[in-house]
Amino acid sequence: MRVIDYFWRGLRSAPERTAFLDVGGGAYTYAQVNELSGKIAAGLHAVDASCANIAVFSPNDPKAFCAMIGIFRAGARWVPINMRNPVAVNAAFLQTTNCSVLFFHSSLAAQVKELRESVRTLRHLVCIDAPIDESVGMGLENFTARAKGAAPQPPDDPLRIETIFPTGGTTGLSKAAIWTQRTWDSAIKAFWTCLPTDRPAVHLVAAPMTHGAGVVALMMMAEGATNVVLPSADALGILEAIRRHKVTHFYIPPTVLYNMLAHPRVREFDYSSLRAIVLAASPVAAAKFKEAMDVFGPVVCQSFGQAEAPMFLTFLATRDLLGVPEGNDRWSSCGRATMGQRVEIMGDDGVLLGPGERGEIVARGDLVFGGYYNNSAATDEVSGFGWHHTGDIGFKDDHGFIHIVDRKKDMIVTGGFNVFSAEVEHVIAAHPAVEDCAVVGVPDEKWGEAVKAVIQLKPSMHATEDEIIRLVKNRLGSVHAPKTVDFVVNLPRSPNGKVLKREIRDGFWEGVQRRIG
Repeated sequence: MRVIDYFWRGLRSAPERTAFLDVGGGAYTYAQVNELSGKIAAGLHAVDASCANIAVFSPNDPKAFCAMIGIFRAGARWVPINMRNPVAVNAAFLQTTNCSVLFFHSSLAAQVKELRESVRTLRHLVCIDAPIDESVGMGLENFTARAKGAAPQPPDDPLRIETIFPTGGTTGLSKAAIWTQRTWDSAIKAFWTCLPTDRPAVHLVAAPMTHGAGVVALMMMAEGATNVVLPSADALGILEAIRRHKVTHFYIPPTVLYNMLAHPRVREFDYSSLRAIVLAASPVAAAKFKEAMDVFGPVVCQSFGQAEAPMFLTFLATRDLLGVPEGNDRWSSCGRATMGQRVEIMGDDGVLLGPGERGEIVARGDLVFGGYYNNSAATDEVSGFGWHHTGDIGFKDDHGFIHIVDRKKDMIVTGGFNVFSAEVEHVIAAHPAVEDCAVVGVPDEKWGEAVKAVIQLKPSMHATEDEIIRLVKNRLGSVHAPKTVDFVVNLPRSPNGKVLKREIRDGFWEGVQRRIG
């Protein structure tokens, strides 16, 4: 099925149900979204853009979602652009994807003006929420007025490209991952297989809609969910919205969860409406996972995926954790492969490894992307031995649960021993004063690389270097224990909230000729 078919499924179930509720004011029913997205699709056909790559550049906003659905309705390709990126980064991605149409929010007009001057492929720039100066673009009303009739049905082909998704760019500029109709179809079915519901859902869009929150919102519309749209992933705003709107589902990356758990008012609110808090984007520290279950109830779950193989490649359900004996390491797992997907551990020689053996996590199945847009060399690099290579090191236990140990590039080689930074981070995260942390390798004359921890503490909390070192040494041994610890007010983060470990690491390696590990 096409993405638009899933939206229409939700529309048929409850056309007058609220599809999007803007907490700042305003609401759209499924019928109203269908009408506006239909006009947008017709406008795209009128300017010969029904098969084009089309970007949406906006804060979380119902009209931006209508533009996305209009793109799918036209048969074109949605290209997410993150408003928190520098203009140069967004310009590079628009050029990489040859975007010809940009739907944008008026609050970003200054950035759009710069994009218009630097991205030569852009032919139409359409403001979704307000009249706009002609030097920047045109208003949505004027754009849709060009249509001469309803848009025809989009093509129905499993291999047709529906989305070109940025890979994140925490280690450089994003590559462009192709999501076909089959990718989306498999992702939506996996979501509802993992998280079935027996009554109307209320989904909170808190994280950027250009990332996982937007994808989950589209998935949930298949069952007629109401999407409550927050302008940002502010911890207190999320906690209050859960109570006020009786939220049942929401997606957040672990960094946002850590912010929520660190908020002094986190235990003041009623969370009884919640059915699923979906964690993804990076591994969750086991101690934080347990704390979240204690605060929010048995509703926390985790999925593993990436732009090249999106949620829900694996899934760790709440029921997988209930009754697990103390000391069991399942809390650090990202779950088992979902139906229709194969997820295995592979050695450098292409041989699949057995339970407990560490290697690269690889995947096969309909969730695996269709390659990088206009970049066959990069596609070949991650497609060795007939599998998609995720770049994550991990192992599978005897019950099929996948455990992510580290990113391949984040492994530290100290004195000839391999130290996986994520293992050390999970131990440090268990300290009651720690909100978040990053562990990196830094130059050391004796060891080649030395383990360093950089820590962001919870507000008004305190910890010392010595107690952090002792904590890790007691749990993992001397090799894994940080030689030094830095405390910072805020860790550097990507626009999607991921800690920028490369930026932290580069600061220590500046001027060093030889890098190890």
